[in-house]
Amino acid sequence: QVQLVESGGGLVQPGGSLRLSCAASGSILMVNAMNWYRQAPGKERELVAGITNVGSTNYADSVKGRFTISRDNAKNTVYLQMNSLKPEDTAVYYCLANIRLWGRAPGDYWGQGTQVTVSS
Repeated sequence: QVQLVESGGGLVQPGGSLRLSCAASGSILMVNAMNWYRQAPGKERELVAGITNVGSTNYADSVKGRFTISRDNAKNTVYLQMNSLKPEDTAVYYCLANIRLWGRAPGDYWGQGTQVTVSS
C-alpha cells in the first residue's frame, strides 16, 4: 500500500508564496511521473504541473513562470513552489504519482489534497 502525504497548504495574500510537498511511502520500487492537480469549487480538476523521473517538466499556461515543480528521488517527494500567487489559484491541490511497488504492476496514486487560499 502506498501513502501520499501532502503538506504546505494554507492562507496567503495575493503576491505571496507557498511551497507544497507530497511524500510517497510504502514498499516502493520506483516512482515514475509525479504531478500536481488542483480543483476549485464548481470546477473540474485540472493539471497544474508535471515532472518525469528524468526531470522533464510541463506546466499549465496559467501558472507558467510563477510555479516550479521539482522532485527529490531519494525522498520520493515532489514539490510545488508557488510564487506571485493570485486569487484564481485558490483550490484544493492534489498530487498524483505513478508508482511501481515491489511485486506489483505500476499504478496511479493520489494524495489527500491540501487547501490553498489566496485572499487579502
